[in-house]
Amino acid sequence: MVEAGGRTFVAKVGRGSLDEADGLAQLRQVPGAPPVPEVVLAEDDLLVTAAVDQSARGPAHDESLGHALAALHCATVPRWGAGSSWIGSCRVDPSAWPDAAGFYGSRLGELAARCGLEVAVAPVVARLADLLPPGGPALLHGDLWWGNVLFGSDGRAWLIDPSVHGGHPEEDLAMLALFGPVPARVLTAYTEVRPLAAGWQERVALFQLYPLLVHSVLFGGGYRSRAEAVARRFA
Repeated sequence: MVEAGGRTFVAKVGRGSLDEADGLAQLRQVPGAPPVPEVVLAEDDLLVTAAVDQSARGPAHDESLGHALAALHCATVPRWGAGSSWIGSCRVDPSAWPDAAGFYGSRLGELAARCGLEVAVAPVVARLADLLPPGGPALLHGDLWWGNVLFGSDGRAWLIDPSVHGGHPEEDLAMLALFGPVPARVLTAYTEVRPLAAGWQERVALFQLYPLLVHSVLFGGGYRSRAEAVARRFA
């Protein structure tokens, strides 16, 4: 935190600062999407944003997150992928793809190769055309775990640290559920704006394979075991 001119700012140092700033700008442009902090300064390895005044989490925050996330996912984009080169400190390929199977297959395969799981993941990649739900790409936050959700004193749920790209909305929801189920209040509010396709519960684990592989690349250990187990399930 940095205090200047009577305001509080958050300074973040590291690779991907320009990508993150661009992602925040893209999210801000979507009507009804979750609010994001104002970008004050963005350089190659430095991002400064306005601090979000936070409060204890309450029911209004969950309802805000559900409604606003659904509004974000109503924003369609022309290509799969084509977004940030980073998810956290893990580099990913920002190439654009015309089809979902090509995008997710490329991303899963590349990450699997970096953590020694290419043999386990290859059968999943081969089946993606049949496993993935229908629908075109939407603008995603792309790194939506609870550490990237702030509960504002204004009663809204704010988002930080995006890894935006064109993807399937179920990806954001699956990542949000990676460390525990998404609260019913969030899901109810989400479906009031944007219904979920049949079978979405069975695909949660499928979409969690991506963040599990990212964690396997960065940390290994139990994340690698979890990624391998998910891959076996969908092989």
